[in-house]
Amino acid sequence: MLSPSWWQAALAAEDWQKSGFGLYVHWPFCQSKCPYCDFNSHVADRIDQTRWARALCREVERAGELTGRRRLDTVFFGGGTPSLMAPETVAAVLDTVRATWPLANDWEVTLEANPTSVEAGRFAGYRQAGVNRVSLGVQSLNDTDLKRLGRLHSAADARAAYDIARNTFDRVSFDLIYARQHQSLESWTEELDRALDMAIDHLSLYQLTIEPETAFGMRAAKGGLTGLPDEDLSADMYDMTVDACARAGLGAYEVSNFARPGAESRHNMLYWSAGDYAGIGPGAHGRLTMAGQRYATASWSAPGTWLDAVESDAPVFEVYTALTPKDVAEEYLMMGLRVTQGISLSRLIYMGADPHMPQRLEDLRANGLLKRDGDRVFTTRRGRNLLNAVIRELIVE
Repeated sequence: MLSPSWWQAALAAEDWQKSGFGLYVHWPFCQSKCPYCDFNSHVADRIDQTRWARALCREVERAGELTGRRRLDTVFFGGGTPSLMAPETVAAVLDTVRATWPLANDWEVTLEANPTSVEAGRFAGYRQAGVNRVSLGVQSLNDTDLKRLGRLHSAADARAAYDIARNTFDRVSFDLIYARQHQSLESWTEELDRALDMAIDHLSLYQLTIEPETAFGMRAAKGGLTGLPDEDLSADMYDMTVDACARAGLGAYEVSNFARPGAESRHNMLYWSAGDYAGIGPGAHGRLTMAGQRYATASWSAPGTWLDAVESDAPVFEVYTALTPKDVAEEYLMMGLRVTQGISLSRLIYMGADPHMPQRLEDLRANGLLKRDGDRVFTTRRGRNLLNAVIRELIVE
């Protein structure tokens, strides 16, 4: 059992306040709604890019009024489909960012893109605006499965988009979904091998999850979503994925993310290490620390409601909540155990973890689900496979 004196002695072990500061920009529009997606995305026939650019820039300025001029490390354009943004819209937002915060010399600016909305001129415009990393929503290299997933592109479209991105940006990632309907271990192995032949330095590989309010969720509730792999096959797929990526030089630095050393998504690492980030755009979430108090923020989800609030200088936050020390500690625990670098014990206690947490951590370590190295605790491979169960054991209401 870990003694209280050990924990007190560890409090200075990590300069944990330097987790960074980022900006998340949510673009809520898509060409169509995918049946597995539970993100805040909307299909619109017409988008007034000038109006939206003006509103997003105003919200960047208002975020700066909240945070003060702290150094900004990362920007992430997510959605929705941010590659439906005009390059001029992205440029306007990033120009406002530059005027609002001092920037890290090596700041990372990521933009998510769908293969159907990729063309060379648009990508060149994003690069000129300041985007230096692109994440492509490929999702599958199999045309039949792309149709099942509601995607509008083909595998050939995905490869063409990837080639454009690779010739435009130094850092390119793409996403795939596995454990799909009627997918075998052998077919996923073959598809992943093709993906690894394409990958430069980063892959995001997600197991298909069925969320209740999605089209897939409603279909599953009626018994109409057939051919999903069982838990054993899904676990075999995950184990194979980790091993294949490791052989290709892309280590699993997070449960679903694989990268060559130094190519990890810095913005996502900021989330997982409990850094601060401002969220702007409809439905965007944020975590901001001001005067020693950490706040959770969430903007109005409906694009029209959000836009009207911005243009009338009304509050855009539907949620603006002061988090308790226990809230902060538990968020750090849930997010930090996803990454292979794990969490700092001293930081966890400093944040406000309950006094029984050390013993629960020790029990999981004894059962082979966690490991400890000095001040850091991280999941074993078995623990990552059972991550939800590990979290449930640690967070007791």
